[in-house]
Order: sequence, then C-alpha cells, then structure tokens
Amino acid sequence: MASKGGTFLLLLAVACAASAKPQYKMPGKFNFKNMAQKLMMKCQKMGYQMPTMMQQSPVFNYRQLDLPVEETNEDLSSSNLSTFLDALKLATEDAGKDSLGRVTMADSDETPYKMWNCTKLQQMIRLMRNSSEASACYMQAVVAPMSWTTLTTAGENNMDPGEYDAMVWAAKPALPDMLPSRLNLPLEVKAQYMEKIMNMMRDMYDTMSDHQRASVVKWVKGQITQNYFNCTMTPASDSGGESRPSDSMERCKSSLKWLNLKAMKTFGPYISRLTLHDVDSSPKEMLCEFFKSDRFTSTLSRMSKMKPSLSKKFLERIQECYGGSGELAKHTDKLGTLACYYDAPDLPPDLSKKLLSQLDNCNNPRSRKLRKRLVQSVMSSSNAAQSVHELGSSVTLLSPKQLSELPDTDREDILKNTGPNVRWTKRQLMALLMSKQDGKKCKEVTLEELITLQSVVEGLPRCMLKRIRAREILDDPDALRNISKRMRRGQLKTMLMGLRKDVNSSELLSKLSDPLLRVLSLNVLRKTNSTFLDEVETRTWSQSQAAYLAKKMHDQNPLNYRRLRSLLQGVTCKMIGKVADKDSLDMAQAITENPQWLSKVQAICASRKLFATLEKKRPDYFRTITEEELDDTPTLLLLHLPPAKVKDLPDSVCPVFLDKMEVANMSSLPVRAPSRPALLQRALRCLSKGEDLSELTTEDVSRLGQLLCELSASQLRLMNPDVMRSSLWDMATCLYIPQRHRMDLIQLLIQTYKDPSDWSAETMEALGPLLLLDDNATSALPNKPWMKDVLYFLRSRLPYVSDALKKKLFYLTITPPSNSERRKRAADITSTETPTISLMEELEMDNVFWMPAQMDKMSIDTFVSTVETLGRVTDYNADQLNMLGKKATEAFGPVSQMTESVVMQMGCITRGFSNTDLATLPFSLDAMEDITGCGWMESQMESVWMGVAKYNNLMAQELGAAEMVMLNQFICGLNHSEIRQLDMEAFKDAVGSMGDIQCPYQVARQLKSLAVSAFGEPSSWTEAHVSDLGNIIAGLDRTELASLKESVCPFFSETSIPLIPADNFAGLSASQLEALGPDNAAMVTTEQLAALGDKQQAALKRAGTGSQEEKPNTSESGAPSLSVEGISAFMKPLLVFLIGLLFL
Repeated sequence: MASKGGTFLLLLAVACAASAKPQYKMPGKFNFKNMAQKLMMKCQKMGYQMPTMMQQSPVFNYRQLDLPVEETNEDLSSSNLSTFLDALKLATEDAGKDSLGRVTMADSDETPYKMWNCTKLQQMIRLMRNSSEASACYMQAVVAPMSWTTLTTAGENNMDPGEYDAMVWAAKPALPDMLPSRLNLPLEVKAQYMEKIMNMMRDMYDTMSDHQRASVVKWVKGQITQNYFNCTMTPASDSGGESRPSDSMERCKSSLKWLNLKAMKTFGPYISRLTLHDVDSSPKEMLCEFFKSDRFTSTLSRMSKMKPSLSKKFLERIQECYGGSGELAKHTDKLGTLACYYDAPDLPPDLSKKLLSQLDNCNNPRSRKLRKRLVQSVMSSSNAAQSVHELGSSVTLLSPKQLSELPDTDREDILKNTGPNVRWTKRQLMALLMSKQDGKKCKEVTLEELITLQSVVEGLPRCMLKRIRAREILDDPDALRNISKRMRRGQLKTMLMGLRKDVNSSELLSKLSDPLLRVLSLNVLRKTNSTFLDEVETRTWSQSQAAYLAKKMHDQNPLNYRRLRSLLQGVTCKMIGKVADKDSLDMAQAITENPQWLSKVQAICASRKLFATLEKKRPDYFRTITEEELDDTPTLLLLHLPPAKVKDLPDSVCPVFLDKMEVANMSSLPVRAPSRPALLQRALRCLSKGEDLSELTTEDVSRLGQLLCELSASQLRLMNPDVMRSSLWDMATCLYIPQRHRMDLIQLLIQTYKDPSDWSAETMEALGPLLLLDDNATSALPNKPWMKDVLYFLRSRLPYVSDALKKKLFYLTITPPSNSERRKRAADITSTETPTISLMEELEMDNVFWMPAQMDKMSIDTFVSTVETLGRVTDYNADQLNMLGKKATEAFGPVSQMTESVVMQMGCITRGFSNTDLATLPFSLDAMEDITGCGWMESQMESVWMGVAKYNNLMAQELGAAEMVMLNQFICGLNHSEIRQLDMEAFKDAVGSMGDIQCPYQVARQLKSLAVSAFGEPSSWTEAHVSDLGNIIAGLDRTELASLKESVCPFFSETSIPLIPADNFAGLSASQLEALGPDNAAMVTTEQLAALGDKQQAALKRAGTGSQEEKPNTSESGAPSLSVEGISAFMKPLLVFLIGLLFL
C-alpha cells in the first residue's frame, strides 16, 4: 500500500495501543516498555524506518476517553504512551530535533475524536494485518506483549475463535524474548484454544530456551489431563499459594495412559522434553499410529538432539509396533534423531542408504561406527560407482584407497557436491586432489576450479594459492567467503599476498571476506586511504585491527558506540572515560548491545563511568533508585555494581532487579568478583522478603537465572526439600560453579539422590554434570550398558572436560559392559587390551591413555590405518612417543626413507624421533600449522626448522610474511643470527598472524628486538601494537615492561602472562598490574605472584576480582541529563506525533 496509508495505519494502531485498555483485566505487572523496546530494536535491525513527524493533540488525555468510570486509571494513558515513546526514542537515532534537542513537531488544530473509543486490541490487530511489513512491525512491538497478557488472563475463553486466532498471531513476536518466569501460560484454557496456542508454540520451538520449553511441556501435560481426564499431575503445593483450577481436582494415577495420539501431535517437537514415564504412558496402538504418520517425521525434523535414554525408550516402544528390530529396519527413514541410538542389524545396501540419510546430525561414537558400517554395505552393491553419489555427507567415510580408485569424473562430482563444510583426512585430500593437479602441484587454477575445490581447500599448497586470479575471486563474494572460511592462517596470508599484487588496498578492503580481512596487517591498514573508515563498522576485525581503527576514528570524531560492533574490542578505558556525562547512559546501553565484543575490562570501565555519572545527579542514586532508572541501567553493567551499593538497593526495585538477574549473563563478571555473592544475597532478599529461604518456591528460584549457580549447599539445605531438589536439577546446567562450593554440593547431591552407582540413565543425564565436578566420583562410575552413551552426551555439553572423564570414557570404550570380569577392573586397566582400528577411531584424542605396552601389541596394519588419528593427539608422554616412533619405522621404514606424505600423516608422532632424525625429515611448509601444538621442546623446534628449511629450500633472510605465518611455532627454532636476518617488512606483515607462538625466553628476546626495530621502543607501543605482538611481549625485560603505558596492559595476550619470567614480571607497577584485568590476572603463576611486593599483590587482586579502586573523574562533563520528571513531562505531548499524520 502507499506509504501515506501505511503511516496512517501505523499511527492509528499506536494511538489505540496507547489509549486502549484490554477488555480483560491484566493481573500482575508486565514490563511492556522493555519488551516493546526489544521488539522495536528488531524492527530497526531489519531495516524498517520509524516515522519522525509529530503533531499536538489532546487525544491522550485519558479522562476524555469513552471508558467506564470505575476502570479509569489516571496513569494508564501516559504510561502506555511512555512505553511506546521511550522505546521509540531509544530505537531511533535520526529523528529531527530543534536547537534545544527536542523532537520537532508540525502544527495542527485537528483532533481525531473518532479515535477515542478505540479500546480493543482486536481493532489494532485488524489494522496491523492490513499494513505494510514495516508499519506492522512497529505496531506489533507494542501490541504483542499486550496480546500475550490478554491471552493468558482469566476470561480469554470468552473470545470467539476468530478473535482468539488474531490475538495469538499478534502475540507471537513477544515470546522469544520473554522471561521464562513471565511466560505465564493460562492456568485454564479450552481444549480448542490450547491447540491454537500450541500451534504458535510449535512454530516458536527453535527460538525458545530450554527453560521455556520445559515450561511449555509442563503446561501441556496439565491441560491435557485436566481437559480430557479430569485429573491433575500438579500437586497443590507446587503453586506456591496461588489458587489454580487444578487444586480441586484429583491427582492422576501413575498408570494413566494420557499420552494419546492427539497429545503427541499437540506436543510436536516438545516431545524431546518428555520423561521415560511419559513415553510409557502412551497406548501402544496410538504410539504406533503416530510413528507411521507423516506428522512423526516432520516432528523429529524440528527437534534438537534427544537425550540417549529418551531416544532408546522411544525405539524400544516403536520396535513393539514391528515385532522387533529386524522389521523396524525397513522403516529407518522415519527415525530422524532417534537413529543416533539405533542398534541396527546388518542391512542390505538399499536399507543402509535409508538409514544413512538419518544419521547426518548424529555425533556420538555409536553413530560414527554405524555410519562406517553402512557405507561399506552401500559400496558392496553391484553398482558401487552409482552408490557413491547416494552417500551424501557420509562420502567422507570412504577410505583413501576407495577414493583413489574412483573414476576422475566421480571424484569431480564428489568435490562439487560435498560443499565447504565436510572434513577430510590428509590421505583423503591427497586422493581427491590427485586428478585436479594433473601432476602439477603449483598449477594456476581458475575461479571455477577453485569453487569446485572449496571442500578440499585446506589441502591446496601455498604455491597454488599465490597464483589465484585476484580479479575473478574478488568479484565473487560468495565463493571467496566459502573458500576462505576453511583455510588456515598461513593459507589465508599466502592468498592475501597474491591478491595484493593486482588490486589496490582500498578495493581490497571493501571486497575481502572476513577471514582474509583479519589477517590483513596493521602495516597495510596504515597505508590505506582513511575514507574507508565509513565502511569499517560492518566488518569483523581482529582485536589489534579494532584497536588501531577505534583510535583512528576516536581521534577524528566522537565514537558512535551503537555502530561499532566488532570495533568495540579496540575501545580503551581512556576513550570510555572521555565520554561526556550526558552521553554516558547512551554509551553504556550501546556497548551492551554487542556483548560478544566486550571484554571484562571494558565492562568494568563502562560501569564505573556510568555509576560515577549517575551519582553526580544524586549522591545516593542507588539507594533511592526508581524502577524506571534501574530498568534503564544495562544489565551487563549492573552486575559490576559494588557490593555495598547492591545491598542498598531499595525493596521497591525488586521486580525490575529480579527481571534483570533472570537474564543476566554472569560470564561477563570475574569469577572472584565480590559482586557475585552480593547480587545473590540481594536477589534472595527480594524473593524471600527476609532471610527465610524455606518459603521460596521453584518459581521463585527460577527468577535467580545464572545466580542460581552461586548458591551454596548450606543455602540449598534451608529450602523446602522439593525446591531444593528442583534447584539441584537446574544447577546441573550451570556453566560455572564456584570451586569452594563444589565438594559440599556433591555431598548434598549424594545425600539427596543416594549412591550414583544406583542412578538410572535419566538421573545421570540430569544430574551428571554436577557429579562430574568430582574426579573421584567420575572414576568410580560403574560400567553400565547405558553409561558410555550418557557420558558422551554430557561431554558434548560441558564447558570443561576433565581428564578424569576422558579417562573414564576411554575405559568404558575398551571395556565392554557385558564382560563381568572387565567390569570389575574398569577403574584399573591392565595391559591386556589390544588397540584395534575400530577402538582407536572411536577414541580419537583419548588414544592418549593407551599404555606403551598396549601400543606395542598393535599390528603394523592397524598402525598404518590409524596413523592420522594417532598423529592428532598432542600430549603423549615420552614413553608413548618412543613406542609410536618405533611403530612408525616398522611401518614406513627408516627416517631417511620417509616421504612428505608419510610425515604429514604422522603429525605429532614425529615428536618421538631424535633431533638428528627430525633435521632430516621431509617436512612440508604447508603442513607446519597442523603440528604446531604438539608440545615441542626447544631443541626439537631447532631441528624441525632445519628439516623444513632443507626440504623447502628456505633461508631466513628470504622468508616472506606468508612463510613466517606458516612456520608458526617453528620460527622459535631459528637461531639468533637467523632472527636478525629476517626481513623487517615481512615481519611487520606477519606478526599479527603469529602472535600466539610460545618461544623460549631467549628466543622471545630476539623476536622482541626485531619488534623494537619494526615498531619503536616499547614505551611508544600502542594498544594495537601490543595486541598484534601477542606472546612476543614475553620477551620484554623488566625495564621495558615497566615502560609500557598502563592503557596497553588490558591488551596483553592471556597466554603471554605465564611466559614472562617472574623477575621481569615484578617490574610492572601496581597501576599496570591492576590494568591487566581479570582474565590476565587469572593467568599469573605462583612464582610470579611470589615475586611481587605487597602493593603489587593487592593491585593484582583488584585486577582479578574487578573491584578496582575508584579514581577521580577528570573527564569533561556535558550538559546534565533530563530528570525522570522532565522526561515524563517531555513525553506527554508526543502524542502529537502519533495522531498528527492521520489527516495529512
């Protein structure tokens, strides 16, 4: 429709939203402003523009509205209007303003009296549906939360079906951002309306959190049993005192078969959240009918990965439909995610293809073994060539021999059809590239050929990458993106060096993909025309690039923090401190919109700036803070509020405070921050209205969000037993639990749920992450048939995998549960188990736990078949390396006869050779990045460099930037004379892509000297320099470290800290140490700490906790912000904007 008509409808709907009161009373308090603001920000990010004209009108004088007197509320009109306009002000930056900074208005005397009786949401919804997408987006931002509240309020059942459908449609956008505690599904709803809500919930499944999904499942169970069986699954005590319709109902019997066909269809993808008992509550004939229906297939396609125990329970029940696993095998194309745990019998090729298609998204040892077996079955058919094209992504399971025996046309098809996301082994890469290189390793490739090679791009040699035609590839952004995202840094640098030869820097910057852009050196950025600064905000930069660009932009104009995105990485505390006081809140809100780019140090500095500014308005700002003021404070920064101020927050702001804590990401706060316990205590005071935790309900505890993870066992014991158990289940999802709480929590866990040896698979899936915090408990787990599947499932979800868990999985893998003798000694493995191909491919990195005596029993054929798998393990001990080196010479002959291909396959196993042998091995420069993390000793790196230099005809003085990056860690093997010979310009270009190398101190000193020659004295280094140099910083001596500017200290690489000798580290001043920030402070070694004085240790402690000492604020203040009253007064006349355009 025409833009003018769209504007008319937008303003009409907004006027209705501001003046209308839903026909059904809305209990409780809902944060419409916050929700509307989030939804409007989404509209803005979608590119929809908001209108900017405003006109005056008295239409929002609530007393003039045609509403019943008893329902009149003086504050409703202004609060609804403020909700919309506050969010409008935050979401829009380009509205016209006059000289006083007020939004401009047009004159008009007309008043749309006909709008005053617009009191129903239904009218607004009809308008929205007839509007343009842009207009409807902003209308729905206001209407969605109101519609959801109306739907979930008693009385909604009085709507007719058409009105209900419209309300559900309007409410839908509000759900993804809604707090789990505010989801507030209706306590009682007609069966026909429950299905309408569930249609929406099924559509929203992918965007909902686990807590929201759990809430939906609990609600559906309750509604089904209440509506169809007249009983309830919810004990009255669970309501926390709130009266529910179900309280007067009888409890459902445990034998009730409530999960009928209609119920399963209603759940849709939410069936992945059912319990084993729920599945057993499904009548056999109905479960079978559901499985055989198309609805089952579409349901599984939407599901996230299902837990092993639930998958196996479904498979067990489904097999009943066919009389066993054999008959079910004919229908495996319907299994979906259940296939990940299907014990398939031997299948013919046609059925193998069916099952293979269901395993693409499985990632556990069981499914990987099954896929390999199925691939071999498919390839055993009479038409193996045709079968290759039907393998899909499973084509990666073909052996190198099978790939090399395929006709060239088939290999070509594989390359074209597999895409950029598959992973090949080195031997597979060589087999696939064999025909493409035509015997010419360094041939020039066309764009078309390069696109075909994108799935094997990591196997392309540097000499080929140098010859890519720049103009062709730069003009095809999709191809460039797909190709570059698979490359290693050395390959990216090589390709970039080739592209720079034919294209000027400005054009290069505008067309490079993000992976290539991030290896562009500061040296090149400095030489680029500054006009490109207008485009940098949309790209993804490295930290050193961001530091350089942010400084350059800051020196020219004040930073627009809302547009910085990845450039936020480069913002310094000094820049934040210079923000005018009047802009500090806007800055704080802007930077927290992109938290992924914000460091803890930056969050601390921004919070200190904001808090200091707010306390200039009122010295007791946080003691007297209002709900609106707290709501405006970014949650990420609120977490850094000093403990004393957290304690003083008034009770009146508890609702907003709890809303913020429920969604707060605690990972942005240092783990030792004193704010953590302070925030928890304040939240508990809000919830318990005192100190009595026994009154808390499960709903109360859910309001804690990630603060739940800070609870101690002693606090949990004070809770109601049911609430305590529920809290333990929720704590099992925590990404971090304080070290000091862990042992007591595990003790409480065992006291509550008894001996873990007796736990069911379902209990282990739920509580296992807590138990696995204890290495002894992990080692003691029994070898039950389901244990390995469950532990692998948990492992993929843990933020940290302990050596104890890795070792337990190793034992479970090599010790079948059916063997009772082995089960008894699973915790004390002997040397009788022999490594097999199947075992070692399943174990992957856990092959590190084989003992040398076991490795010795490995056959030569087994070693050759698994050498790449073994070569990826980085932490073998000396005895293991000696044994593997011995196996290598038995398999491939003496070192002098080993080929480049063999050396590439051996990977980290080459560490097992002597220094003399290493110096003679044919190391390809292209393969150095693959083995850089193998744990090389200094003398070994020297020998490897000698081998690389000899085989690749390299000399130190001839190394270019790409070669330096490809050498990576092995540049540490150059001697002092060779380092001095390195080309200075090449070093400048390379250093930003090799900053994570970890050289011995004496070598780091030499590289530091080169850096001084390249960039000047350390005292002049900028944040960009320090970030670019990475671990080379560890080569600075005591005096040089002391000369660094304080502002560069947060830009130290975390891995550089423990590399600095303790005596040199002690040269850092207290202010420098405090500036390091929490993450760097956590890396300080015991030896380094002992070398510090008392003041230095105190400063380092402040750095680690984020509780830095306040310093006088010397930044220039801007004009004072509007007061809360001023904002309110300013907002009231803005109805003009909403109505004024109606009659244009």
